[in-house]
Amino acid sequence: MEEKQSNKKKWLLALLLLLLALGGIGAYFLTREEPKPVSIVSGEFLPEDKDASKISGAELKKMAQATVDRSKFNMVIAPEATFETSAQAGELIIQNPTHNAYPVNVEITRNDNGELIYTSGAIQPGFEVKEAKLEKNLSKGDYPATAKFSLYDDKTKEKKGEVAAKIMIHIKN
Repeated sequence: MEEKQSNKKKWLLALLLLLLALGGIGAYFLTREEPKPVSIVSGEFLPEDKDASKISGAELKKMAQATVDRSKFNMVIAPEATFETSAQAGELIIQNPTHNAYPVNVEITRNDNGELIYTSGAIQPGFEVKEAKLEKNLSKGDYPATAKFSLYDDKTKEKKGEVAAKIMIHIKN
C-alpha cells in the first residue's frame, strides 16, 4: 500500500509540475503584447510631374560636346625663340587660340639646369605673345628649353592641367 501511495504522490507531483509548466506558458502568451505596425510620416513627398520633359538626344550630344570642348587644349609655341641679347626683348611666339577653354601661364626653363628663364603671366584664349624679354641673363649661344603650359579655370583660378613642349632659345650676342 505504501508503494501505491508513493506512485500516486509521484504522479500527482508530475501532474502538478506539468500544470505549472502549462500555466507558465499560457501566462506568457496571454500577457505578451503583439507588435503593432507604426505609420511614420516624415519629410515632404515628391510632387507629380508637371513641366519637365526628357532631354532630347540632340541636346544630350550638344552637352557632351561642350564637355569635350572644355577638356581640349591646343598649345601653340614657335619651336625657336631668337634674341639679339638676353637683355633685350626678342621674338618669342606663344598663342592661346580662341577655341581653348582656359587661360594659360607659360614657364620656360632651361633643360641643362632647370633654371626658370621666362614666365608669360596669364594668356587668355584669343591672345598671344609675339615678343618677350627673358627674366635671366644668358650669354651668347643656344639653350634647349622646355615650355610648360599651365591651364587655369578662369572663375576659380584653380589649376586644371599642364602640357609641355621643347623649344630652342637662341642668343645672338
